[in-house]
Amino acid sequence: MDIKSYIKAARLRTLPLSISGIIVGSKLGLGDLMYANSTITLWSTPIFWLAILTTIGFQVLSNFANDYGDGIKGSDKNRTGEARMVSSGVISPKQMKIAMLITTIITLIIALLLIYVAFGSKNFVYSILFFVLGIASIAAAIKYTVGNSAYGYSGFGDLFVFLFFGLLSVVGSYFLYTKAINFKIFLPAISIGLLSTAVLNLNNLRDREEDKKNNKNTLVVKLGTKNAKKYHYFLIFGALITALVFTFLDFRSIYQCIYLISFVPLIKNCVTVAKNNIPSELDGELKKVALSTFLFSILFSIASTSF
Repeated sequence: MDIKSYIKAARLRTLPLSISGIIVGSKLGLGDLMYANSTITLWSTPIFWLAILTTIGFQVLSNFANDYGDGIKGSDKNRTGEARMVSSGVISPKQMKIAMLITTIITLIIALLLIYVAFGSKNFVYSILFFVLGIASIAAAIKYTVGNSAYGYSGFGDLFVFLFFGLLSVVGSYFLYTKAINFKIFLPAISIGLLSTAVLNLNNLRDREEDKKNNKNTLVVKLGTKNAKKYHYFLIFGALITALVFTFLDFRSIYQCIYLISFVPLIKNCVTVAKNNIPSELDGELKKVALSTFLFSILFSIASTSF
């Protein structure tokens, strides 16, 4: 077994984006517990690290499943960007299915440990709720491209990313700390969800022609390039607006707006998308938007809890 091939299939460059919501939700959750005079930090809490590991597990599973699903359907034959392991024959479909199973088991074990650490034996209902959410996350990760009814092939991939990378990631991790819902937390959750969806939209803009040939009816295929670009602007500026609304409602210092730095490359990305006529040239923009989202999560978290 070539470990390097599985590492490639895991697509490590997608991991910073996947944990962005955990950083925001955890930092805000810990901040709302009012540990102002305590030595407790985000980095010293087991909930944070277990949530990070669980999310990484879900992301790797999703990437394995995507490699497998697109590989057996032939969608990756002429793709732009990194080569996929199943379609290139480096990893067989059977081997990838085994990797998916192992990843699922490991991730479930970590998720159960996270649930126990967060809720113990006193909050049984919460434990059941988060266990169900964990199972739903695993099912969603696999069904994105696997099976005849894969929702990534019918235009619902954007909704999946928005819900799981944004709302569930931020609000869920916040709840792990506070055991409560603060409805303001939905604003940064929407920001993270929209930015994460923007990464997927870029990916689908790049692959539009091949996806269309392979009957992969992403939202970009359904909308067409012109409307998909308008949709992209909406995602970026929608994320900016919801972040600013949260800052306005929770305003304490002008320094809370430091996260606006992360929107400079994102706005530049919108300009690049507007001018683009060669889809393959958008490949480099994927990393820029993903890393900008990660930077936003760090700056926003620091700004919202430190001033």
